[in-house]
Amino acid sequence: MNPTESNATSRAPAPDPNFPPPRLGLWFILLIVLLAGGAVAGFYPRWRHREELVVETAAMGISTVEVTAAVPGRAVSTLTLPAEVRAVVETPIYARASGFVKKWYVDIGGKVKAGDALADIDTPELDQELSGAQAMLAQTEAALALARTTADRWAELLKTSSVSEQENAEKQADLKLKIANVDAARANVHRYEDLRSFTHVTAPFPGTLTTRAIDVGDLIGSGKELFRLADTTRLRVFVHVPQSATPSIAQGLTAELMVPEIPGRTFTAKVVRTAGAIDTASRTLLTELEVDNAKQEIYAGSYAQVSFGELRTDPSLVLPSNTLLFRAEGTQVGVVGADDHVVLHKVILGRDFGRTLEVLSGIKAGDRVIVNPSDSLVSGVQVHVAAEKPAPQAAAAPTGKAK
Repeated sequence: MNPTESNATSRAPAPDPNFPPPRLGLWFILLIVLLAGGAVAGFYPRWRHREELVVETAAMGISTVEVTAAVPGRAVSTLTLPAEVRAVVETPIYARASGFVKKWYVDIGGKVKAGDALADIDTPELDQELSGAQAMLAQTEAALALARTTADRWAELLKTSSVSEQENAEKQADLKLKIANVDAARANVHRYEDLRSFTHVTAPFPGTLTTRAIDVGDLIGSGKELFRLADTTRLRVFVHVPQSATPSIAQGLTAELMVPEIPGRTFTAKVVRTAGAIDTASRTLLTELEVDNAKQEIYAGSYAQVSFGELRTDPSLVLPSNTLLFRAEGTQVGVVGADDHVVLHKVILGRDFGRTLEVLSGIKAGDRVIVNPSDSLVSGVQVHVAAEKPAPQAAAAPTGKAK
């Protein structure tokens, strides 16, 4: 050992056992905590701002839409429709025989019963033909009598072998031929007699004579209409009911008949039958009603109106016209579900009410339908729903009176 180092060591003071050593570890930990706190204090605002920015960016990516509810249109409790009134039975009367009008008995407006005489026709040609047929019948009957006598005589002669079997067979065949000739002549006479009976024109059923197209001396044939007869004690009323109201139309349904020429009066009519099929041109159901007209207050052929007051219609849904999407797949609407995701529904449209349209199928009542949807709208996207617009029921309700 170096003497100098030995001296220095021997001169160094000894440590005081009562003085504590310095605490460097505690200060180091405190320093680290301060640095970490500063780092956190500086990083957290930037991290929070970045998270808010991400949330805001995601929110800006979600479209905000307005929705409206699909609601039923107003139910029609009374439906008034134009109607045509006709007689329950109406027919033209023609002449079966050709000739000249000798006399007519009833004019228009006359009441007749079944079998009453309407006119007489003079048929000179038919009378001559009948006389000729009767003369031909007399000839054939005379020939038949002679043939029967001859046949009986030849049958007796055959027993004594005075004539051959061939000759007897010829006489028997001639008898049958004469019998057939008599039958044919008699049938011809009956035909002319039947035609002769048509010279007396009669009413086929009780009713009112609405047309007289003949006068005395007119030359008529089998194709000329002489009279027109109608039974107006009951009337048939024909109405074209719109397709939307057809579920309520059934046999026995009562309605009110109104005639403009009889103000303040209504007549009870009852549905008796329908056409059973919708007319594809007008989308209506031809419906027939009957009304009692025993007092003859309503004229057949009149224009009238029928009011159905007991309809129980199931109205279709209505939507504003600005909710529709027209695409190659068909007409669609965007419906917002409970999870705020969009589902496109294909719809079938009915009547157009202007600002609103009738929707026959594709949605249900209460669906939240997007108003003014964008052309890029697809199923599955999430949207933010703004305040819901008022339901379009009042604007879309159809009226109960058709003209």
